[in-house]
Amino acid sequence: MRIAVTGSSGLIGSALNVRLRAAGHDVHSVSRSPTADITWDPSQGRLDFAALDGVDGVVHLAGEPIAGRWTKKRKQRIRDSRVQGTELMAQAVLRMEIPPSVVLSGSAIGYYGDTGDAVVDESAEQGDDFLAGVVAAWERAAEPMADVCRLATLRTGVVLAESGGALAPVVRASRLFAGGPMGNGRQFWSWISIVDQVRAIEHLLTADVSGPVNLTAPGAVTQREFVKVLGAVLRRPSVMPAPAFAIRALLGEMADALIFTSTRVAPQKLIDSGFVFEHPSLEAAFRAVLGHEDS
Repeated sequence: MRIAVTGSSGLIGSALNVRLRAAGHDVHSVSRSPTADITWDPSQGRLDFAALDGVDGVVHLAGEPIAGRWTKKRKQRIRDSRVQGTELMAQAVLRMEIPPSVVLSGSAIGYYGDTGDAVVDESAEQGDDFLAGVVAAWERAAEPMADVCRLATLRTGVVLAESGGALAPVVRASRLFAGGPMGNGRQFWSWISIVDQVRAIEHLLTADVSGPVNLTAPGAVTQREFVKVLGAVLRRPSVMPAPAFAIRALLGEMADALIFTSTRVAPQKLIDSGFVFEHPSLEAAFRAVLGHEDS
């Protein structure tokens, strides 16, 4: 397949490019960089539409990173980078004489908001916080593409990778003997290894699946269990708690949205489509991404 990938320099995009090229696909990066295969600037509404002609699939992953303290301007960039980029890609796809057979458009489990202990699948309702609103707008921007091709929106959870992403600061703390529950540690974290994340995207390029798809492993765990398993893999204690008030003072609104929100997600559509996880357990995922498979 000839596949265009936005966000190809990010954590998921860079790993995806390697996997797709190794599988023999013709991958074209879409980026602001002048060295990219296809150039664009969503904030300015610029995209080389002609360069997309003939692509068989699009994987649209671009968006402003959400980690860090959220100022009013930062929140606007988080939203605009997702909505504007997706609207621009939709314009391109709808202009094509022969549109791609599939578009996989980025999304996130933030759509569900705080669900407590309840297990939610793709049929669950939208949450009511900032991230839920962003994700809903992001998915709405992609909807027009469903009129001309198979569209799946990738509701991604916490991606576990050796460097970058949400795992990196947690690993650093654990290696410094400062790992432990954040707040009461009872909030559920829905995770997926970077290996299974890109395998799932590759699978969805050809699987007959459309609409929202949860990209998480089947075993969501509490944050307390998350750091306990990580500590065991790294051979570090995981008993030093981080008080919620201190994390909120450091990170502000982002702390409640990303760290203390409980989202227990089931990847029902992915499982129903026949996808088999390489790392279905958290320990297996940690050992794989952190290079501790034989320890």
